[in-house]
Amino acid sequence: MSSPNLFRPLNLGRIELKHRIIMAPVTRLFTDEDHVRPPLAVEHYAQRASEGGLVIAEATVVSLELGGGKHTPGIWTCAQISRWKEVTNAVHAKGAHIFLSIDSLEPLADAALSTYTRGRQPSGPSDATSIERSDSPSESHAHALNEEEIKSTTRAFVKAAKNAVAAGFDGVEVGANGYFIYQSLHRHLDRYGGHVESRVRFALEVTIAIADAIGADRVGFRMNPSSAFRMSSLAPEFASLTRKLKELQLAYVHIIKSYTITNLECDKHEGIKPFLALWAQASPVLVAGDFTPESARSALDTEYPNSNVALVFGQQFLAVQDAEQPDDNPLGFQIPELKGLNASFYTGFV
Repeated sequence: MSSPNLFRPLNLGRIELKHRIIMAPVTRLFTDEDHVRPPLAVEHYAQRASEGGLVIAEATVVSLELGGGKHTPGIWTCAQISRWKEVTNAVHAKGAHIFLSIDSLEPLADAALSTYTRGRQPSGPSDATSIERSDSPSESHAHALNEEEIKSTTRAFVKAAKNAVAAGFDGVEVGANGYFIYQSLHRHLDRYGGHVESRVRFALEVTIAIADAIGADRVGFRMNPSSAFRMSSLAPEFASLTRKLKELQLAYVHIIKSYTITNLECDKHEGIKPFLALWAQASPVLVAGDFTPESARSALDTEYPNSNVALVFGQQFLAVQDAEQPDDNPLGFQIPELKGLNASFYTGFV
């Protein structure tokens, strides 16, 4: 069964997509001790690039000070930038485009790593936050950012965006899906906290600064209005943020539909349609939501038939790459549950 809407072109900032099947920023957690991608990363992304398609590379930490997780990729050193340049060259050689997802793990940074490697404790959106990572045996105790730390954090995001462009990325995606920018929306203190308009200030200021540095048409923003991520619902904050981001003329907004994330149940918000209505097709919308080939066809043919919408997939892009794929199944095959962190896990299943 064909799906003409899946294969309609779409202008996304400075690039033009030939189809609307986009690879999500799927976390791999596979680097050396200096947060440099392995050579396998080049093969991994090249395998998943398609003519006129878009790959969003995995969430990447903007600086050592704002990192905190073992094996998380970085974009602040020459070695990191050089390896990412190999990745972008390989993706572009396939005729595809690639954005980099940038974020900070704070305040979910590993406390031990923060203390002994970075010489500081992780920062957070509140002065009374204690969060236990699901993937770390240590517990992080966050402190509220002061004004200088807010400025230095913004500078780190801007520098990371510039480094991404230097590494050959077509743009960057600013993340608000569980980590630092997301949790800044939950802040209750000072001029970045309290009422809704103040809580979105940091996310907005960072995005504006990045857009000023590399161009708004090279910037996407990812949000997950349905996920409470161990917090109360942030739907009002995301609604306010959507209205404000709309004015920036970004390349796109990337919205995640409600579903279960790892072992945490997400908030069951009424859906993403209120946010789509607020966005009002100001620029394209990327929608992620555990789509299958069948539901993807239905979504673009019936739910968003006249909209500038593309669909984002994760696990389908991790399927075995050398399997013969039928013409009517461009999304690949379902795969077994991820089992280990090794070469086959990184580049495909054998």
